[in-house]
This record gives sequence, structure tokens and C-alpha cells, in this order.
Amino acid sequence: MSHDSASHQSGRVRLARGVSPWLLPTAAAAAVTSLLSRRDRRWALAAVPLTALTGGMLWFFRDPERTPGTGRILSPADGVVQSIDPWPDGRTRVAIFMSPLDVHVNRAPLAGTVTSMEHMPGGFLPAFNKDSDTNERVVWHLDTALGDIELVQIAGAVARRIVPYVTVGAKVGRAERIGLIRLGSRVDVYLPQGIAPAVSVGDKTVAGVTGLDHG
Repeated sequence: MSHDSASHQSGRVRLARGVSPWLLPTAAAAAVTSLLSRRDRRWALAAVPLTALTGGMLWFFRDPERTPGTGRILSPADGVVQSIDPWPDGRTRVAIFMSPLDVHVNRAPLAGTVTSMEHMPGGFLPAFNKDSDTNERVVWHLDTALGDIELVQIAGAVARRIVPYVTVGAKVGRAERIGLIRLGSRVDVYLPQGIAPAVSVGDKTVAGVTGLDHG
């Protein structure tokens, strides 16, 4: 199943919160070297790649507006379903791999209250590696109409920083932005016991739009 976000996305696109430590120095260096290259063309050797890098970062850190989809539990991330695993406690883990080309802003799968948010240090293996469960990660728990929902943001080999947007006790709306993983990684969401996934391995997902269950 493939999901197109075009009908759920407005024309307005902003930059994700939390990108300025990376974007501003790069954009400033591109601007300075571009000005210097007007006096001495040798500066173009630096200006061209810096300008290209700035353009790439503007694309990587885009944050489009979204109209929430119709499912009860929505995808927290743009990406591809990497695995669907039954958990010993009856829940089902849906793991979504985010490539560097995906939108990196993550969203609440449904409305609720943030009851806990725990940062756990770890390694930085590629997010598609089966051992990436031990990577640097942030574990969220939301109290929702369906009970406790666990969400895990996992940093990868390139994405070494997770930036939460909300804190414990915050009430979040359905598909509301909750955080950013810089430069792609993985997001896991645990479907409560008795809720079957409506997606399959290999499906593309759109954060805040794609329904993960049959509700």
C-alpha cells in the first residue's frame, strides 16, 4: 500500500524547529564565500559546494503543513515500514525507516498527554541495522483514548541529535509536531493489544496522514 500526501498537504512549507545550529553557519559561509568569489574566482571552489549544501539542508529540513488522515493511529514519521513485529505483551511494533530525503519532523500518532519522555544514550548504528535498537533514542509514552501509546525516536549513523518539541505533561493534538530527528533515522510506534496494523513492510508512510490501523 502506498500513501500519497498531496491531498493532505498545504502549499505552505516552513523550516523545522531545531535546525538553526546546522543551517545558519552553513548559509553564512555560503554567503560570505559567494561575495568573495566576485573578487577572486578561486573562492568559488568553496562557494559552490557550500551553496549546494545550504540548498540541500533547506530541503532536508522542510516542515510542510499537514491535514491529519482518517485513521485512529497515524504514522509518526515519513518513511518506509521497515518491520512489523508482535511484542511479548501483545502489542505490535511498527518500525518506520526515515531516509535523509524524508521530512524529519515527527508527529503524535493520536491525541493525548505526554506522560513520560526518556532520553536513552546509545550507539549510532545505521537505522536499518537490526541492532539499532540500542542506538541513542528518546522513548515517549502518551496517555490516549486507546490507552498508553509508546513511541521511540531512534538516532542513526548520521542523525545524532533528537530534538523534542514538547515536554512531559503537555497535551498534544492528533498529528501535532512532537520532535525532530536530524538527517533521517527510525521511529517505532507500538500498537496496543488487539489492534492490527493496516500497513505492510515496504509501505510508504506520511507523518500525521497515513493510518497505521484499521480503525
